[in-house]
Amino acid sequence: MDAVLEENQSTSGTSPLVAGQVSEWLKPVDKKEFDESMSGFRRFVIRKYAFIGFCILACFVAAGLSIGFGTYSISFWDTYVTIWNHITGNIQDVIEDIVVVRDRLPRVCLAVLAGAGLAVAGAGMQSILKNPLAEPYTTGVSSGAIFGASLSIVFGFSLFGGDYALIGNAFVFSLIPVAFILMISKMKNASPTTMIMGGIAVMYIFNAMTTVIRLWSDPDSLSALYAWEVGTLGYAKWDNLVLMLPITVFGILAIWALSRQLNVLSTGDENSRTLGVDAERLRIIVLVVVAFMTAAIVSYVGLIGFVGLVAPHVVRMVIGADNRFLIPASIAFGAAVLLLADLIGKTIIAPATIQVGVIMAFLGGPMFIWLLVRKNTKVWG
Repeated sequence: MDAVLEENQSTSGTSPLVAGQVSEWLKPVDKKEFDESMSGFRRFVIRKYAFIGFCILACFVAAGLSIGFGTYSISFWDTYVTIWNHITGNIQDVIEDIVVVRDRLPRVCLAVLAGAGLAVAGAGMQSILKNPLAEPYTTGVSSGAIFGASLSIVFGFSLFGGDYALIGNAFVFSLIPVAFILMISKMKNASPTTMIMGGIAVMYIFNAMTTVIRLWSDPDSLSALYAWEVGTLGYAKWDNLVLMLPITVFGILAIWALSRQLNVLSTGDENSRTLGVDAERLRIIVLVVVAFMTAAIVSYVGLIGFVGLVAPHVVRMVIGADNRFLIPASIAFGAAVLLLADLIGKTIIAPATIQVGVIMAFLGGPMFIWLLVRKNTKVWG
């Protein structure tokens, strides 16, 4: 009987393969090789935390320098002492407190919120669309926001009154392209490529209408529209942060909470369904969250480019594509980059200021070219 079984195993074709795999699994583990693998893994995890910590430290330094710079100069240490005294109610210098807390701190907080939000939105869009060129503005949010702002600045038409005329218009009209893309996503077999192409199509339509408005605008209105469009932190006020903060923070936390599902989605739609993740539903959720968060940011700061495109790429190159670490690292890196860009814009030709959107274009353009030259695509594998 044993001889028959051995003969069947030798002629079946699969039994030797299975037996070989079983013996490979049962082979004793080389302790040295295992220790080396675990040591390499620990170093990689430490590098992730170290990168996030370095970005947070960069935010702390850039924020202190930015708050202290200006006509009324304040030392780096004194800026944080003044903030602490204001929090504890122990104000030592009233003038310094007004300059730091009322005039300059809102700009820094706005830069942190906008940088972190755009970077996380870019990471989320690249994950759901599996496209390294995806960014927060891929949905056409930017074109809709510009059109809404154009109506408010040039014609005085706004859905809201008072100080929120421009902001409200930009926010509402920025959501129209997203609604169109959601309609497309509901179509049968709507792929990520289809969603991207739909966003581009809507963007061209809104850009055409905005161009027509510009042709009818007077020089003052055109100048005001351009100043908003290029991206600026100059309109920062505590009132703005109160409205923008909850939307941005909720959006960041929502995408971070979906990081594990985003990791599963990277394996493909079919594998995602097998593992219990509805790919289409996840894309719609992330798309809606990114749209609202980006719309809220753009409404206040205009179009600041490259943060949502380049920041996630840089983070992926350093810590990999695991969204559990990619999202928090993008928060810290995006905030640090925008703070640094704003600091450069305020100091390079002081006392004049170059808008942060221009500085980001100067920084982001060469950085993106460098990423293309490196051709480091393994993080998208």
